[in-house]
Amino acid sequence: MPRLPLPYGTRIDRGQVLTFTFEGRTFRGLSGDTLASALVASGQWLISRSFKYHRARSVMTMAGQDANTLVQVAGEPNVLADVHPLREGLEATAQNVNGSLEKDRDALLDRLGRFMPVGFYYRTFFGPGKNSWLRLWEPLIRKKAGLGRVDTSAPRVRYEKQNLFYDVLVVGGGPAGISAAIEAADTGARVLLVDENPELGGSLTYARFDDEPEATAHLLGDLRQQIKAHPGIDVFTNAVANGWYADNWIPIITANRLYKVRAKEVILCTGSLDQPIPFRNNDLPGIVLGSAVQRLMRHYAVKPGRRAVVFAGNRDGYRVALDLVEAGVEVAAIVDPRTTQQHGAFAAQLETKGVRIILNAGIAEAAGAAGNKHLKAARITRSDADTSEWIDCDLLSVSCAYTPTYQLALQAGAKLSYDDGTAQFTLTNVPAHLTLAGSVAGNFSLPSVLAAGRKAGGNAAQTLGLASREIEVPEDEERSLSSLELPLVGHPKGRDFVDFDEDLQVKDIENAVRTGYDELELVKRFSTVGMGPSQGRHSALATARIVARATKRKVDDIGVTTSRPPFGPEKLGLLAGIQQSRYRYTSVHHRHVEAGAKMTPVGAWWRPLYYGDQKPPDTLIIDEVNLVRQRVGILDVSTLGKIELRGPDAGLLLDRFCSMNYAKQPVGRVRYCLTLNEMGTVIDDGVASRVAEDHYYVTATTGGVDRIYADMCWQNVQWGLDVDIHNVTAGFAAFNLTGPLARQVLEAAGGLDVSSEGLPFLGGRIGSVANCPVRIMRIGYSGELSFELHTPQSYGEALWDALMEAGKPLGLRPYGLEASRILRLEKGHIIIGQDTDAVSTADELGMAWALAMKKPFFIGKRSTELLRRLPARRRLVGFDLPSSEQDRPDEACLILEQGEAVGHITSTCLSPTLGKWIGLAFVPADLAEQGRTMLIKTRKGAELRARIVPPHFFDPENKRQEI
Repeated sequence: MPRLPLPYGTRIDRGQVLTFTFEGRTFRGLSGDTLASALVASGQWLISRSFKYHRARSVMTMAGQDANTLVQVAGEPNVLADVHPLREGLEATAQNVNGSLEKDRDALLDRLGRFMPVGFYYRTFFGPGKNSWLRLWEPLIRKKAGLGRVDTSAPRVRYEKQNLFYDVLVVGGGPAGISAAIEAADTGARVLLVDENPELGGSLTYARFDDEPEATAHLLGDLRQQIKAHPGIDVFTNAVANGWYADNWIPIITANRLYKVRAKEVILCTGSLDQPIPFRNNDLPGIVLGSAVQRLMRHYAVKPGRRAVVFAGNRDGYRVALDLVEAGVEVAAIVDPRTTQQHGAFAAQLETKGVRIILNAGIAEAAGAAGNKHLKAARITRSDADTSEWIDCDLLSVSCAYTPTYQLALQAGAKLSYDDGTAQFTLTNVPAHLTLAGSVAGNFSLPSVLAAGRKAGGNAAQTLGLASREIEVPEDEERSLSSLELPLVGHPKGRDFVDFDEDLQVKDIENAVRTGYDELELVKRFSTVGMGPSQGRHSALATARIVARATKRKVDDIGVTTSRPPFGPEKLGLLAGIQQSRYRYTSVHHRHVEAGAKMTPVGAWWRPLYYGDQKPPDTLIIDEVNLVRQRVGILDVSTLGKIELRGPDAGLLLDRFCSMNYAKQPVGRVRYCLTLNEMGTVIDDGVASRVAEDHYYVTATTGGVDRIYADMCWQNVQWGLDVDIHNVTAGFAAFNLTGPLARQVLEAAGGLDVSSEGLPFLGGRIGSVANCPVRIMRIGYSGELSFELHTPQSYGEALWDALMEAGKPLGLRPYGLEASRILRLEKGHIIIGQDTDAVSTADELGMAWALAMKKPFFIGKRSTELLRRLPARRRLVGFDLPSSEQDRPDEACLILEQGEAVGHITSTCLSPTLGKWIGLAFVPADLAEQGRTMLIKTRKGAELRARIVPPHFFDPENKRQEI
């Protein structure tokens, strides 16, 4: 269809035609169009179906602020067609339809509305039948619920995050926002200006402010040029400020990037939202808000209709009428609900053009063409006469009331009040770190908007300590909101929609109140008003008025429901961030790769799982276990957490923080560290080597070190101890040399005395091995003779190579995590997070030996004492099974007792050393007796009888590790 001539169509390129499909039909649009503007320009007004009744829906705001234009674009659901840019070859379909958009079989639900009153699901789905919900209603609702389809095979998309810092953030690129940004930047502030539209200008790009459009265009061009030329202003368009969080943290979303913006001062110039009015069939395609009519014409050169009725509850309605007349649209009538003419100059212009103005009148209902797919007429009623009149029209423009775009302001702590006399919302109690300007702050005439924006920018600069000038804001004679009380009586036949997302009508809100839900938050939850994609943007005002009238209270007493982030939709990919995983590598990562290691991510680190590919993985792992048990192996443990404690109170801090005695620990000795929280729950473990009287070197688990370090620092502040704490995890490489021949490897490498006398079990020394500085500790995680060598990261490769060379004649090879896990399980050692959960205590784990209960205090001691007064709940026990069992008992398999699940397996393996299945499991304390049998249910459904045994399966006397 032909477009309006220039100067209409400021966003389109008439020379670039784009072809696209919608519902399988081919359409043509122009570069710069949105999907909706191109469809409407082609005469395709029907774009979607409503959620509940599947009524025909079309554009309402043309600003992405309503759910009427949600469509499916390729594999992406819930795309807002009124703001989604058109591109060549775009394929779009309607969603929430049964059959096709034109012939939706579920449109039958519109005739069954009386059987689905507000809240009917609460009273119907949970009837007397015990399983009525599960058997009937839940499957039915699940089949009908949801909008759109997710394409699980869609290609990966890159999402990015970036942190930005500014002196001033201005949200909203209309005349107020531009003025605020320029004023603040002129004082030297670094400013970010954000707007959700593809261009700056806001209402200046489409609205009518006076009788000289050329003056408005000149002003817009001048403001844009100032922004472009100013070095202190950065501009983001097509960007949404999606919430306000503490300390002026504002997420800015643009395309597939999330900017995390922190600003010293925030200025909100977010404007206001045009509001629909309820009357019968007020959702028909062709019933459009006045601002949307202007956007269609000015932005996209779309002639929105042939014959129009304009509902004008404020001055903007008359401006829209003038715009329509100038665009060649016949305006059949202006319907003004006020009793006296308040816009004489505009009215005079319209009357000279033959436009009829009907005062003291309202819209009673609208009628649609076949299938209600487009408006064909509107019925006008007059308050001073008991008559009505049908007027043929294919466009009904509604300009009546606005609400400020209050969401960000309320999230920051402002309050929304309402003046019943002027029917106007006002934002009050605005926090000091926030400034409002423009129509969001109640400025509606262009001079006052521009001046208020400049004043807001100057105030922000003053707060930052920058010089600014005094700016006077002229008194705003123009009030965009009238004292109009919208017609909310409700049509006897219904279909007067308050919430277009949820298909809620006036009677639904009234019935919710009548049922007893007379507070707005309760009305919201009972009726679901404001819970759809639009989040109440166009239902909040009408709902508040209906509830106020029904409860005989003021609208200000009702208010609006709580506004929470996000302001608009956020893709899950944005929340997840960059999908490319970031991993850390140890200093000998390349040596593992060269040795053929199968690498695996462990937390933030890449670690070797096992080595080689010449045999099946299980065989390779068994070979590595046998290597350690029979000869000698080396494990890269550089990922272990490492913390330095230095100072006179280092031992005292450890005494309070961990469960054993450390203040009296001899220099040169290593002691186990078990860490509890205040509830007595085990949260981490490691070892502490006392290097000197005032110096401890402490290890923690790979995944737990950050928490342990943070907690230590926090407790040190609380306790006021004289100790320095440093996380040196990245500063040291570490290797575990273990097996019967481990001592011989170290002796061949040269350096420290590692004899049983020179370095006994649980001893620690500082010296050098193979000319590399090391901290060496004798510990027994594998149950064999074991030496853990820590060296500065820069020496990691040299020490590894030297040990491999020295151990080559002895058969030294590296081993991986899988073998390490089997070795530790054979010895009965736990893994924090695998053999423990969020409530595991040391007593349950059989680790009471690690609690120095005679100490005056350690974190978790008091809780442990209290828990010991209660009956024991469960125990971690060892179990074994013959190796002949065909069904393996996997981790997390259930333990059954009399057919009920009473426990679960935490660790299990087929031990190469012992030749049988072994494992650890939680069982009830009264069933933890050694020698008992317990029933394990495997993942395949088989049931196995296992014997409860001591968890120290291998060398329980510790003879091998203490030699």
